[in-house]
Amino acid sequence: MCIRDRWKWLCRDLVLGLEDNKKIVIVGIPGVGKTTVVNKIAEKLNQQNKSVSVHSFGTVMFEEAKKSGVQSRDELRKLNVEQQKNLQKKAAETIAGSEEDVIIIDTHAFISTKEGFYPGLPNYLIQILKPTHFIAISAKPQEIYNRRTNDDTRNRDIVSIGSIKKELDVQDAMLSSCSVLSGSPMKVILNDEGKVEKTADTVINAIGL
Repeated sequence: MCIRDRWKWLCRDLVLGLEDNKKIVIVGIPGVGKTTVVNKIAEKLNQQNKSVSVHSFGTVMFEEAKKSGVQSRDELRKLNVEQQKNLQKKAAETIAGSEEDVIIIDTHAFISTKEGFYPGLPNYLIQILKPTHFIAISAKPQEIYNRRTNDDTRNRDIVSIGSIKKELDVQDAMLSSCSVLSGSPMKVILNDEGKVEKTADTVINAIGL
């Protein structure tokens, strides 16, 4: 490659903000098996001698809040909007500073409230995090329903299959917007019952590893 071509590619990387490491946003509504899939992805990438860090956005945000005296997640939820935004930005900056080969950001595409659906990843967070990929872990609505009703480890609201379909639609719409704003690819990956290995492999292939 000639010097001119090298310079052209270097400028392209600077303009697009491309980095050697991959920042993967992985979302999934309750019951799709996201946590299990994320753990399996990290395990497989470690076997490939890749350095991996997994960040639950809510947990990082809570850790930032504790520095300001917040002692519980309930207290965190009661903070005003501006305080919440500041904590979100601090959490995003903390995650963005990670230097592993693969940085997995485990979060939600939306937050359901009485007022409607709020984006889990507003544009100001996308600009800080600069994700290279967006992955939505999904599953068949009936399987999600069965997992929620059979999960005794968490206190989850029981909803109808129709409501679950709506949640999946909202998730896809929100993540599509993130992809448009960032210019990074989005992929929806089905996590069929008992197919965690296959799901993890599909995600790893999707991010080019």
